[in-house]
Amino acid sequence: MNHLTKNDDFRQLDPHPGFTVSLDKPLEWTSFDLVNKIRFHLKYQWKLKKLKVGHAGTLDPLATGLVIVGVGRGTKILDHWMNKDKIYSGTIKLGSTTASYDRETEETEVISISHLTEEAVLAAVSDFTGEFFQKPPIFSAIKKEGTALYKMARRGETTEISKRPVHIKELEILEFPPPFVKFRMRCSKGTYVRSFANDFGEALGVGGYLYDLRREQIGEQRVEEAFKIEEALEAFSLMLPMEKKS
Repeated sequence: MNHLTKNDDFRQLDPHPGFTVSLDKPLEWTSFDLVNKIRFHLKYQWKLKKLKVGHAGTLDPLATGLVIVGVGRGTKILDHWMNKDKIYSGTIKLGSTTASYDRETEETEVISISHLTEEAVLAAVSDFTGEFFQKPPIFSAIKKEGTALYKMARRGETTEISKRPVHIKELEILEFPPPFVKFRMRCSKGTYVRSFANDFGEALGVGGYLYDLRREQIGEQRVEEAFKIEEALEAFSLMLPMEKKS
């Protein structure tokens, strides 16, 4: 089954029985926004009543970068991509926290980090490299008793969240222009980078939250080869029609 990137020639490409495609998610879009945009566009283009479209792993609205989308029977192999390692680059803001562990909610508990040294930041890396248990953020799509945690959080409800095993295989501090820490990591499926940012700030004794995030890679697929959504829709117009329901 084809996996499509912007390096591919879509002219006369047969979409049967389905395919996956690399997309570069823009800021403030949800992963589901990408899915909906592609589903609507292709259903109209191919004059289909139904078309299966899905994605291989959510990116938060305030994150950008690589999302792999499956179309037709391509949705059946999305687990292949979900199980791959991910590479992220991002920024943590130290000295304050937020309820969502990112910029979606307001800062709280703002404190000075004037005493914090680069040596202390670099030393904390060893605590977050390897296999360990991580608690997902309350503002997440994980469901408890059928309800997404973020919906409970927005209603002001509290609930116990179980820790999950994760594996951060590589973690590099790129820069430390206070109060920001720029990093790059390679991690396993299920790793919440927002939780990492919160825990990293906590380990330094000053608090922290995820200020920005970009997913650079899923397995061997790189964001540099991914379509912007407008580019993808233009490329799809060159495909042969998918006539069968998927």
